[in-house]
Amino acid sequence: MGVLMRVLTVNAGSSSLKLRLLDDDEQLAAHDVQRWQGENEPIRDFFAEHGADAIGHRVVHGGTQVTGPAVVDENLVHYLSTLTDLAPLHQARALDGIRAAEECAPGTPSVVCVDTAFHSTLTEAAATYALPKEWNEQWSLRRYGFHGLSHGYAARRGAELAGSQSQQGRILTCHLGSGASLAAVRDGRCVDTTMGFTPDEGLVMASRSGSVDPGLLGWLLTSGRVQVDELFTAIQKRAGLAGLSGTSGDLRDVLAARDDGDRDAALAYDVFTHSLIRHAGAMVAVMGGLDVLVFTGGLGEHQPPLRADLAAGLGFLGVEIDEDRNAATSDDADLTASGAGVRTVLVDAREDLEIARQTRSVLVPVG
Repeated sequence: MGVLMRVLTVNAGSSSLKLRLLDDDEQLAAHDVQRWQGENEPIRDFFAEHGADAIGHRVVHGGTQVTGPAVVDENLVHYLSTLTDLAPLHQARALDGIRAAEECAPGTPSVVCVDTAFHSTLTEAAATYALPKEWNEQWSLRRYGFHGLSHGYAARRGAELAGSQSQQGRILTCHLGSGASLAAVRDGRCVDTTMGFTPDEGLVMASRSGSVDPGLLGWLLTSGRVQVDELFTAIQKRAGLAGLSGTSGDLRDVLAARDDGDRDAALAYDVFTHSLIRHAGAMVAVMGGLDVLVFTGGLGEHQPPLRADLAAGLGFLGVEIDEDRNAATSDDADLTASGAGVRTVLVDAREDLEIARQTRSVLVPVG
């Protein structure tokens, strides 16, 4: 199809839609819909005004079969639809975006870029849950991991900022937002991550509990103290920073309450940072050390105190950040203090660039 240049990226959230038109790394146009229920109009109108050579779609879950970018066809859409119960809010909206693009831009090639693909390089030991073997095989139970598009871009861009164009080495990418996860990236491949079969595993988050003793959850259920629906609503929407602090769960609200003397908010922040440092240490241990620490995501980009606290927690590894640079920037930057043994960098989250890169990788002829 010749040289592909202009890619429309479609990033459908559970209730929002982000559209970007990219020419290489240059953003030509953008449109955000805060309350999107899957209707065609935003995509139709954007495409009619700007056009595109191809469309790249962010999809949260690729299951065991989609481990890289893939051109959309009927079989692929059907397979992705069978995974909806694994990511019910996001998967359904992504499929709405794919169908809308097919109707609004017929003949324009579409490519699916899945968040789980980046973590498909996990070893069997890292991906396998110690559950009955027949369960794992029958129901494809494994650690899938999420935020893969963000982690993939952050690892590459972070390596560039740290002066390692080849991406060789041991990189810890920290995608910190209302949803949060870490990825251990060794020599350009993800070898471990904190989220698992669902996005509920791992770090404490804005409204999610993160990892909790399964025996505790079983006790709550079998003792009749809570019902199944109530339990899952609680660990996904009423836990984390929100549940502990009594605030919205937005870290800005938590810190404001803490600074006003609220002990619950102070404990919530301490639990959050303890979880972050604990899981970061585990990721570093799996890699056998750390060369580059990368912050990205809404909190990673805009909360200097959080960056400073994680850096201090990993100080024994040689992590140290420059206080002035850390306080002054929210753009791509090297935050490393003079003489530090580990490079620490800040990367603006750009899933759109990663979606466009992956879309071109399967549509543009090589050579």
